[in-house]
Amino acid sequence: MTDPRWDIQFEPEVECPPAVIETLRTAAEAVLHRRRCESATVTITIVGDERMRYYHQRFLNQNTATDVISFDLTDEFEEMCVFDLIVNAQLAAVQAQQRGHSPEAELTLYVIHGLLHNLGFDDGTPQEAARMHRTEEAVLETLGFGGIYYGRKQNTKSDG
Repeated sequence: MTDPRWDIQFEPEVECPPAVIETLRTAAEAVLHRRRCESATVTITIVGDERMRYYHQRFLNQNTATDVISFDLTDEFEEMCVFDLIVNAQLAAVQAQQRGHSPEAELTLYVIHGLLHNLGFDDGTPQEAARMHRTEEAVLETLGFGGIYYGRKQNTKSDG
């Protein structure tokens, strides 16, 4: 069930099943709810390595593919949050295989991670990273995925 306070749009540049898009929408809503965001517009662009490398170079001057790039476009004079995320589905598939969970879980993690950055979380120090990872884990668990960082058995949701 979509919350009317949040307008979450998807721009898939690579194939992404509708069920995965709905999981990503639910994850975004869970983060916005958890962080008490009253209203938001979120655009999530789903890309592969090549496009992510392009965006990473264009916006952050780094010629590598990465997992997620997030932008906070919120106007300081407006109450509505405006966030853009770019997530890498191709890297999610590779990382998921290495970490032992589903690509859907990994891509969901990228959405959660990007939104948390936009909502004030950072992972620049071990303490900040641990706080961010705990919050990511809590959201993933509410979605039925289990933990990713702390070695719990992974639920591959889309497999069952």
